[in-house]
Amino acid sequence: MRLNSLHLQNFRQHLDTRIEFDSGLTGIIGPNGAGKSTILEAIAWALYGMPAARGTRDSIRAIRAGARASVRVELDFDLGGHRYRVVRGLTSAELFLDGGDQPIANSLTGVTDMLRRRLGMSLDEFFNTYFTGQKELSVMAAMGPSERAQFLSRVLGYERLRAAQALVRDRRKLIGAEAQGVRAAMPDPDVVMRMKQEAAQRLASASSRAEDAVARRERARTQLEALGPEWQRAQQEREQLQATVAELRVAEADESNATRDVERLGREVGELDAARAELTELTSQLAPLGPALTELRAQDNLCREEGRRQTLTESERSLAEDVARLNERREKVSAAPALEAETTMGLAAARQALREVEEQLELRRTEWVRDRQEAETKTEALREQYAELKQQRDQLAVLGAESPCPTCTRPLGATYTTVLEDLDSRLETVRVDGKYYKTRREQLDAMPEDLTALEERRRAATEEAARLERRLTRVQLGVQELAMLGKDLEAKQQRLDAVRRDLAAIPAGYDAARHVELQALVARLQPLDARAARISAQIEREGQLRTEHRRALERQVVARDRAAALRARRDAAAFSEERFAELRQRHDLAATELRAAELNAAAAQAEAASARHAEENALRAEQDLARAQAQLDVLTRDRRLHDELDRAYTDMRTDLNVQLRPEISEVASVFLRDLTDGRYSELELDDQYNIVVLEDGIPKPVISGGEEDLANLVLRLAISQMIADRAGTSFSLLILDEVFGSLDESRRQNVVDLLRQLHDRFEQVVLITHIDGVREGLDRVVTVRYDAEAGS
Repeated sequence: MRLNSLHLQNFRQHLDTRIEFDSGLTGIIGPNGAGKSTILEAIAWALYGMPAARGTRDSIRAIRAGARASVRVELDFDLGGHRYRVVRGLTSAELFLDGGDQPIANSLTGVTDMLRRRLGMSLDEFFNTYFTGQKELSVMAAMGPSERAQFLSRVLGYERLRAAQALVRDRRKLIGAEAQGVRAAMPDPDVVMRMKQEAAQRLASASSRAEDAVARRERARTQLEALGPEWQRAQQEREQLQATVAELRVAEADESNATRDVERLGREVGELDAARAELTELTSQLAPLGPALTELRAQDNLCREEGRRQTLTESERSLAEDVARLNERREKVSAAPALEAETTMGLAAARQALREVEEQLELRRTEWVRDRQEAETKTEALREQYAELKQQRDQLAVLGAESPCPTCTRPLGATYTTVLEDLDSRLETVRVDGKYYKTRREQLDAMPEDLTALEERRRAATEEAARLERRLTRVQLGVQELAMLGKDLEAKQQRLDAVRRDLAAIPAGYDAARHVELQALVARLQPLDARAARISAQIEREGQLRTEHRRALERQVVARDRAAALRARRDAAAFSEERFAELRQRHDLAATELRAAELNAAAAQAEAASARHAEENALRAEQDLARAQAQLDVLTRDRRLHDELDRAYTDMRTDLNVQLRPEISEVASVFLRDLTDGRYSELELDDQYNIVVLEDGIPKPVISGGEEDLANLVLRLAISQMIADRAGTSFSLLILDEVFGSLDESRRQNVVDLLRQLHDRFEQVVLITHIDGVREGLDRVVTVRYDAEAGS
């Protein structure tokens, strides 16, 4: 794989970044946090999508970009004799081949899947092959023996066997649990055989009882059917007698009612003469009622108008008070428009003063924060430099004149004192500078007096603007109230005029004493008037009463004759209650016997059906037993198969781990000979996976820090080479991210020189570092820096 170009738009802090790659050593240099590692993240994101990104989809978009700004990464690279161009966004992706205009894949998952197939690597394999970070160079040194073996197995893909073995073991557990469940649910063969025999015996007995019960039911039904005609005739005779008796009762009731009507109507006809005399007397007493009712209605109308007069008088008084109060309030708020204009001008001036103070405060605060951050950054950098120099000086002091040179790694010898004095001088310089910046930082911790004064001015300006805003609000409310007062005053005055007109139109002349006198007179005469009305109605019904009296006499004669005829029919009936009771008893007994026989037959048939169901259950249990036994046999064979698979995976992993150390050692030795020009011929991993460097075939008991970094580097390269070989991919690209962190200046240059010697193996090497000193040994440099104002 060979990178050609990369274009980032709104990807994290890169708003619009373009990078052209070429062969040889390329350095991406810049301070921490400037966005160097983001370039590598963008390459992986273009190839593998969101799984290769840090954080979420929302955190990828640049903070300074708009909410709808597009995020886009375009990567151009060569692979396997073809040129690819992938363009990926948050919701879209396209892959182009050999400069074509039409994409060969145009969806997020489609592009990712096709690139994974073309690269022949998963995301983890890709990172473990082409990418190497600082912590990965010494990752095995911090591990125990078993952890080292697991790490190598994982990055080389051997852990897939462990995952497969785990799946086999999980399946074996499921098979065992399923077999145990089948055994638990399997019926006992002896119980099934016993159920079958008992069901057969029970069915034979129940069938016999059912036949006997059906025969008894038929005999009872024959006996009941023989009594049926005689019982029906007896019931018909009894019903006819009961109907005659019922008609007799009705006829006797009609006769009694007719007799009462004759007596009542006779009394009412006899009372008509007395009613005429009483009506004459009542008519003379009711003569004053008509004029009194007419005068009472007039007084009622005047009374209602008098009540309306009182209500309108109260409304007139209330409206007059409201009009006076509104006039007084309008006089008070009449000056509000002038105050509004004055307050508006004052508020504008206060706001302008506040803006000017805030601008001065922001400028001064930014200057103070920048100075303080600069002091903190310088202090931290000098502390790290002092610690590094102190470590080198202490190491030289312990080893003495035999200490290796920090540049060429040869013993210092006679230059030991000079190097030690140089380190002391540099330590003193760093300590003095550190003390200065520490004092400067402590001075800047407290807020400057001019900044405090500006804060106080801003607070006072803010309070003044707030006071004027509150005053303007009150004045504006007064202006609104003035307009509302005019409308309310006009409406109240119109209502007052209307009330006064209504008062003037109300008539006078109401006499309360006369009103009460008329009410008493009408109340005394109205019951007499009602009595007279009832008597008049009675006299008017005289002809009707005499007709009803004659008809009542006729009904009385008819009812008496009909009652006599029904008594004669009742007495002539031949029905015998004793014979009916005896026949009922015989019929009820036969019906009871039939119901009992039917219940016994139903119970016997139900028992026979239950016995047949039990026999069917026994047969099903026998079939379930056979199926469960067959299923258990299949699970037993499957369990034995998974036992064999588990043992096979264990043996395979053991064999691969035995071959792992010699294979890695052989590949790493080739890199080591190339990097050291044959000085070190071999590198081995012992049975504890510790690194052993051989010089002329003899293990070196102690290796220097530079040699250890070199050994870790070639071991990492060997692991990457093995991953690439297993994926069938040419290992031509190497990206090293911050691998110089623990090296001094001379060792850093040695690593750059050694990587240059591997140009025939790696066509493209990309170094990402914040150390500017390695710039001279590189073929080309991409400088990355962060612009705080632009946020990119």
